[in-house]
Amino acid sequence: MLPITREILDLIDRALEEDLASHDHTTAVLIPANLEGRAAILAKAPGVLAGAAVACAVFARVEPSLETEALLEDGALLKPGDHIASIRGPVAGILRGERTALNFLQRMSGIATETARYVRAVRGLQVQIVDTRKTIPGHRYLDKYAVRVGGGHNHRLNLADGILVKDNHIAALRAKGMTLAEIVRRALEQAPHTLKVEVEVESAQDAQEALEAGAHILLLDNMSLQDMRTVVAMVNGRALTEASGGINLETVRAVAETGVNLISVGALTHSVAALDISLDLQVS
Repeated sequence: MLPITREILDLIDRALEEDLASHDHTTAVLIPANLEGRAAILAKAPGVLAGAAVACAVFARVEPSLETEALLEDGALLKPGDHIASIRGPVAGILRGERTALNFLQRMSGIATETARYVRAVRGLQVQIVDTRKTIPGHRYLDKYAVRVGGGHNHRLNLADGILVKDNHIAALRAKGMTLAEIVRRALEQAPHTLKVEVEVESAQDAQEALEAGAHILLLDNMSLQDMRTVVAMVNGRALTEASGGINLETVRAVAETGVNLISVGALTHSVAALDISLDLQVS
């Protein structure tokens, strides 16, 4: 289960403040302060669970007297009707926290579910599905955790996690007269010894130049399947290869069959559909 860190609590607090959970006029005028009840968080669609502890933490943050229990572990395969968590205590607190808790849980479970689809699509092949930094601002840690729950792997968490020389870096330095090989060598010379240098390439010729300059990883951007196969054969294990650009569930297996080591998919986090999850309330 995901540890609830200070950073996660801060994110929960910002979400509750955004929703003005402490100023819920509907609940304040209708629900007696002493009314007790229980609620169940239920799956309404099949998927992979992620974020149960975060949802429980939301309710505890809204009303510390609420008793919460996660009934399933993250990574559980959900089917409609499955009970994910239970909440007991003041009904007003349950109602004030409901939407924020479900927002976290539905998004994280949606990411885990979509990631699992990609992982299943390449089953049996020696390749890893990885995410990108295309996340909702403030939610990156949770988004990337959900990718791991779904069986995927994380690319850089942030800009400090590695050196990735992308097309705009290359364009800026080529305008100054530098070749791709010179750009790669500069990155290698200036990089801390603990960081890998990855270079985005758009052709087999660029890949050859970056490889000979010493790049650790080649990012094959929007290449055709044939070009990917050509680059993988040329690299022959001397560097890692990562395919990226417009890859979806219909094309991911064909990309994996080219022999690349990694496939990065921005859609895991940037446009994922929330998993359908609801809260059912019963009053004592």
